[in-house]
Amino acid sequence: MSQTLTPEVTWAQRSSDDEPERNYLYVNIKTPDVPKSEATLNITEKNVSFKGPSKKGVTYSVSLDLFAEIDPENSKVNHTDREVELVLRKKDLKLEFWPRLLESKQKMHFLKTDFDKWVDEDEQDEAGEDDYANNFGGFGGEGGGDPNGGAGGLGNIDFSKLGGMPGMGGGAGGMPDLSALAGMAGGMPGAEGAEGADDDDELPELEEADAQKSSKIQEVS
Repeated sequence: MSQTLTPEVTWAQRSSDDEPERNYLYVNIKTPDVPKSEATLNITEKNVSFKGPSKKGVTYSVSLDLFAEIDPENSKVNHTDREVELVLRKKDLKLEFWPRLLESKQKMHFLKTDFDKWVDEDEQDEAGEDDYANNFGGFGGEGGGDPNGGAGGLGNIDFSKLGGMPGMGGGAGGMPDLSALAGMAGGMPGAEGAEGADDDDELPELEEADAQKSSKIQEVS
């Protein structure tokens, strides 16, 4: 029989009174090894709920009654092997942050602040274009969103761009292309000879070293 657990949920937010695309919540539901095809995600104006079985025999289930309303059609979701990443558009344009994510004031043991994405309310402008949401082109709306990631307003974020470092293209997570670095090494001082070295020049040295080593062994014995 599958064990049912409440997954860890992390969150952060941004706010704006005149730009809807800068007025949103980050909500990540940690659901490792839950196949997207077997998960059920429902997003309404006041609630986000998730349920899905993992490959390890654990069923994750959570229902979040939100502090205020969101706009489901202009929200986004990305289901990975580790978590469900949500960017939820707040419905009301306000400069003030939500005081909390949930309607209830009760402290929830599974709910945590995502400090990697959090900025203080008065420091949002400093984040500028380097802010997390802007890295994948903001929000948008092809309309109609399918909460399970189909065509429509949800499921269209390219989350592979997140976490990358500017100017460090090529590898996973923004790491540099090591093959390119290897190619650059050929033009660095002292790097020549990796391919053009004359092996015949070094073989006599090895033979002489072996001869000296053999001679010392004989002398000791």
